[in-house]
Amino acid sequence: MKAIQVKQPGGPEAMELVELPVPEAKANEAVVKLAASGVNFIDVYFREGRYKAPLPFVLGQEGAGVVTVVGADVKSVKVGDRVAWCGLLGSYAEYAAVVADRLVPVPTGVTEQQAASAMLQGMTAHYLSHDTYPLKRGETALVHAAAGGVGLLLVQMAHNIGARVIATVSTEEKAKLAREAGADEVILYTQSDFEAETKRLTGGKGVDVVYDSVGKTTFEKGLNVLRPRGTMVLFGASSGAVAPYDLIGLSQKGSLHVTRPSLAHYIATREELTARSSAVFGMIAAGKLDLRIEHHYPLTEAQRAHRDLEGRKTTGKLLLIP
Repeated sequence: MKAIQVKQPGGPEAMELVELPVPEAKANEAVVKLAASGVNFIDVYFREGRYKAPLPFVLGQEGAGVVTVVGADVKSVKVGDRVAWCGLLGSYAEYAAVVADRLVPVPTGVTEQQAASAMLQGMTAHYLSHDTYPLKRGETALVHAAAGGVGLLLVQMAHNIGARVIATVSTEEKAKLAREAGADEVILYTQSDFEAETKRLTGGKGVDVVYDSVGKTTFEKGLNVLRPRGTMVLFGASSGAVAPYDLIGLSQKGSLHVTRPSLAHYIATREELTARSSAVFGMIAAGKLDLRIEHHYPLTEAQRAHRDLEGRKTTGKLLLIP
């Protein structure tokens, strides 16, 4: 089978197209023939070596397809089932062996490409808006990178809850996407200072929560736009890691809360994984969550997909098609 393998950490050129044997299922695994693989910033972190994995490894943390083989102890899925997963390496390939308990069923009304698009980013948007800071009707959220993969889904979920959404984006094209997703106000951070604009839009009161996947260039200003006892949810670092921060500043700015969550801790049990994925798939099937699958790349063009992602040339979801 064809797969994208990293032998040494580095830039996009570190990803090599290789021929590997089709994996065999261990007793607790199922082999899945992939229909689509999701491309995410966590893949960049693994490729660069920021997140560690034994070398060499097949990249990719998200996929969907059809079960072709099940291990001897597997009871949760069977051959022919449509399934999806995230959080386990190996999806940049034609086949993957996946621990069966981490596979979730793809229901009628959801395609495999939609499932591959929604597992990581959809469940991330869900835990951010429903658990890390459970948004309520009438509250105000600031969402950075609102036209990105997670951003567009997070804006929709926040809007559906009834929260006011202030979105930051870099271009007029992305501003249009954010508005279509339900953003009430959109700030082009390339044209105006998001801190000053957010304070103006909230009458100086600040927002209840900031959802920040950008990190280095937005973090401190984000703290400045929170209301007293507001919450900074830092869930990514597309502009680089946040510098060390003296926590006394949180007190001085209004007894603020800061959290650095990860999806893995919000789908740690089988029960939470299936409940969260079912909730997201239910939104998709009901037409309440629009997945913008903007870019399809052949598996052979994984390097280009990463360059486009890192260059912020994309909106919505990126998929690799084996």
